[in-house]
Order: sequence, then structure tokens, then C-alpha cells
Amino acid sequence: MDVITLSRLQFAITTIYHFLFVPISLGLSIFIAIMQTMYLKTDNIVYKRLAKFIGKLFIISFAMGVVTGIVQEFHFGMNWSEYSRFMGDIFGAPLALEALTAFFLESVFLGVWIFGEGRLSKKLHCLSIWLVAFGSNLSAFWILVANSFMQNPVGYALQNGRAEMTDFLALVTNPYVVGQYAHTVLSGITTAGVIVVAVGAYKILRGENIETFKTGIKAGIIYSLVGLFLVMGSGHMQAQFIGKNVPMKMAAMEALWETQDPAPFTVIANIDTENKVNHDAIEIPYLLSGMIYNAPAGEVKGINEMQETFIAQYGYDDYIPNVVLLFWSFRIMIICGVAMIAAMFFAGFLLYTKRLENCRWFLNCLVLMLPLPFIANTFGWIITEAGRQPWMVVGLQKVSDAVSQNITVGEVLTTLIGFTLIYALLAIAALFIAVKFVRKDAHKLDEGGEA
Repeated sequence: MDVITLSRLQFAITTIYHFLFVPISLGLSIFIAIMQTMYLKTDNIVYKRLAKFIGKLFIISFAMGVVTGIVQEFHFGMNWSEYSRFMGDIFGAPLALEALTAFFLESVFLGVWIFGEGRLSKKLHCLSIWLVAFGSNLSAFWILVANSFMQNPVGYALQNGRAEMTDFLALVTNPYVVGQYAHTVLSGITTAGVIVVAVGAYKILRGENIETFKTGIKAGIIYSLVGLFLVMGSGHMQAQFIGKNVPMKMAAMEALWETQDPAPFTVIANIDTENKVNHDAIEIPYLLSGMIYNAPAGEVKGINEMQETFIAQYGYDDYIPNVVLLFWSFRIMIICGVAMIAAMFFAGFLLYTKRLENCRWFLNCLVLMLPLPFIANTFGWIITEAGRQPWMVVGLQKVSDAVSQNITVGEVLTTLIGFTLIYALLAIAALFIAVKFVRKDAHKLDEGGEA
């Protein structure tokens, strides 16, 4: 492998590790705040117990998110210094704001929430966790502002061989941000809801605090279903923007080699990238055009046509992303979403008919469902990043021009192995702590104590 491939692989691995924890923090912070508010409004101790119990899982996720996120910023100086030189004026602003306006807010008030119980009034204690939730999700906003520029550059001018910011408001209101931010936050809500349901199912299987965790499962089902249906809506909105403004990514996701009007949605296919054709494809006529234009007709550009257009515009190169990776990543994400919706509706039915706690086989299924949102989140992020290849910043800088010029294969390979091993140990440690906490006897919750 060369330096570029190894550097991309290194950043991909660290990003995937980091993004395992980001959705947990985004979604759980809001869920805990809702439970804390319910306790404030009803004085029902069950909501307080759920907030404290789930809060410990949030703290584990928050700590891991901080540790894994810091390393990513080092990459911009180590592996991608040419990108930093070219984009630093734009990319640095939202990253700085993320630290100044979001991370400090989140960190400070998380401490207030943890240590403020009994020292603050109920209202102030509840407010502190809402500020944590606001800070967590504001942090995601600034990160996605930076990332959205890479997908859809706005508010800049090319001066002195660099991209320099000319309109901060345009950067913040980038239309790519809207769909991407909504999709990320709602994915976090979905992830958190599934975690709450899976943990509750595990506790009921063990016969611990059945009434408390049945309440938790009920809240988790509602929370995850809200997330799932809204994430579908935000995904549709994002797909429409991508189809019209980043058409190569959409065509690659659908393995659409030739321009079509109307364009079908391909359910499955054997993709032949060498001959640029699909074999044994199962298609739904009109559906892709319908997704993009909300109408049964509408032209969708094909990969081959756009490749020729980009060569004429930017010079000879391969502008086609990894079609097989994007095609199947999108479908895996959809399958995970459909499976979660079906599971949550059936869980809700069993809960409504008062049969959930006795349906042990399905409680086990709910526990085993836990990886699904993480799989969906990972493949969704792969689509986002791999879909803009070979561009680092679409239309402005290619990946080959963004990599550091003074690093060697040996150096990148060494740090790649090192980061991967360290992250693996951190992930194992985080999983061990979380599982140990969840498995801890929670009967003391019935007495108002802590698990």
C-alpha cells in the first residue's frame, strides 16, 4: 500500500471508532434530560432512577468520545498537512467554535449534573442535564459544518493558493448541513432508544426492577420510533439534495451507470465495475426519480456521463467512487432500519398486551438487536465519506493533493497499527465497564439507591 491508501485507512479506522460513541452521546443526553424532566413534573421516582442508571452509560460514552475524538484532530497535522494548509482558514473556524461553545458547555454542566444532585434545586439540576444535551448536539453541529464544506463548498474564495472564508453565514447555512445534521442527531436518538430497550430487556430477563425497566422500555420504544421515522425523513431530504447537487455520490449509491429518466431503484444487483454494468438486477421502476424529485419522472445522471463531464472540467482522473461499497452500504443501512422498526413495533404490541415480560425469546432478540444502530451508523458514515472520493474537498482539492508530503509508508503503517491496537483496547475497556455496570444487580433502585 502507498501513503495515501494507508493514511485514508488510518483516518477511516479512527473515525469509525469515534463514531461508535458519538451517536450514543447525542441521543442519550436528550433521553436522560427527558427522564429528568418527567421526574421534575411527576415526582415519580422511576424516572429519576432511569435517568441515573442511563446516565452512567452516557458518562462512559462521553469519556470514550473525547479520547477518540482528540486523536482525529492530530491527523490533520500528521497525515493531511496539505489539506490543513489549503483548508485551515475555513476548517479551523467551526472546530474552534466546537471547543469554545459546545465542548466546554457540555463538560462543565455534566459535572454539575453528576455532583449537583441534593445540592441544587430540582429545577436547576434538571436544567444542567438539558445544557449537557444542548452542548452535545451543538458540538455535532460545528463538526458537521466543517464536514459539509468538504461535500459542498460555499462561502469561500481561492486566494494565495488556499481556500479562504469570505462568508461565515454561508458556511453555517450550507444546505448540506441541514440534512446531514438532522440525520446525525436523529440517528443518535435511534441509537439511544435501542440501547435503552436492549438494557431494559436484559434487566427484565434477570428479574431486576421489572416495573422500572418496563417503563424504560416503553420510553425507549417511543424514543427510538420517533428517531427511526424522522431519520427516514431526513434521509429522504438529504438524498434529494445529493441527487441534485452531488449526483456522482447518488449514482454510485445506486450503481446507476447510465443516465435515465425516469430512473429505477435497484434493490439488489451483481455489480460489474470493470465493464460498468449490473447483472441480475432487481429494480423498482420510477422509484429513484420519485425519491429525488417527488415525481414519477426526472433525469438522474449516470456514472459514465459524469465521469466524462468531470474529465472535461477537472482533467483526466478516475472520478468514480467505490460503487460496490456505496451500493451495499446503503442497503445494509436500510435493512438495519427496517429491522429496528419491526422489532420496536412488536415490542410495543407485547408491552401493550402485557405479555412482554413473559416473552423471553423476544426479550433475548431485543438484547441481540443492540448492534443494529451501530452497524447502520457506521455504514451511513462510510457513504458520506467514501461517496466524495477522489475529492478531499469536492471540486477544490483531491485526496492525492491533501496528504502530507514528508511522511513515509513505514511511519504511517506504524502509527496505523499503534492507533488500531490502542483503540481496540479502549473499546474493549469501555465495553467491559458498560457490561459490568449493566450486569450489576439493580435491585437497590427499588429503594431509591444507585445500581
